Amino acid sequence: MTWDSDSLTNLPDVSELNEPESSVIMKLILAVLVLVLVVETQAQWYRYPEQAIEGARDMRRAYQDMLEANHKHSDKYFHARGNYDAASRGPGGRWAAEVISDAREAMQILTRRGHSDSEADQEANRWGRNGGDPNHYRPEKLPKKY
Repeated sequence: MTWDSDSLTNLPDVSELNEPESSVIMKLILAVLVLVLVVETQAQWYRYPEQAIEGARDMRRAYQDMLEANHKHSDKYFHARGNYDAASRGPGGRWAAEVISDAREAMQILTRRGHSDSEADQEANRWGRNGGDPNHYRPEKLPKKY
């Protein structure tokens, strides 16, 4: 087949493309994009338990550090730090931080050891879980070790 100037001028205009053909192509592109995003998201499901266990360890470490520091007005800092460290592990760690924090605060309310303090603790917990810097709650003169 030979190409001449007449055959080039007889090419269909882009605006003349068949609507169903372009619609099918767009749907195919969208389907592939959604599939890639879903597969990538679900590809990490097996790490969830590991993240939860590591997150629980982070919460325990923050609690032990709080007891060891025995520093006045430092509990909000350790709440935020434990939640921050656990949530940084991933979705499993974030879940562990939320469950542990909520359980602790529920026990505090049930034993009537300070409902108003519990709400302030929960605020610090949310701050840390949402990626806020725990040092926002750090009291002055708390040793740098923590």
